[in-house]
Amino acid sequence: MKIKDAKVIVSSPGRNFATLKITTEDGIYGLGDATLNGRELAVASYLTDHVIPLLVGRDARRIEDTWQYVYKGAYWRRGPVTMCAISAVDTALWDIKGKALDVPVYQLLGGASRDGVLVYGHASGKDTEETVKAVEVSEAGVQGDPSAERHSGTAEHVRRRPRENVL
Repeated sequence: MKIKDAKVIVSSPGRNFATLKITTEDGIYGLGDATLNGRELAVASYLTDHVIPLLVGRDARRIEDTWQYVYKGAYWRRGPVTMCAISAVDTALWDIKGKALDVPVYQLLGGASRDGVLVYGHASGKDTEETVKAVEVSEAGVQGDPSAERHSGTAEHVRRRPRENVL
């Protein structure tokens, strides 16, 4: 399963998010986050100019081999831009492997380690009415979850509450 193509997608005006998309000759693609806050374009350039040309033609299933190849072959070792780029490649290749085997990636990495996680939801709007609607949509997503927390107010009003006190 050879890598046929890879590209960097930079999105979200006002704050850049960079995503690496690797596609195999079988049509399976994997996504990896390449965002380095404040330096997204540096990572995008590093991937496009230096890493992607090395990936095309490699076996997408050889994740560790590819990681070592890119890590040891990097001119600027262990810097934040390089490591962010390598992380995006690694994540995208695991995504491809999971899709190819029809298995969630967490199963490939040893299985689940918990039954659930705490989440944080944020809602905003241009006015009070729009914000209330956004909160209702957010709450619908966590309905029935006893660990879900709902906050309002400024940062000093936001505090962690014991589970038994959450409505």
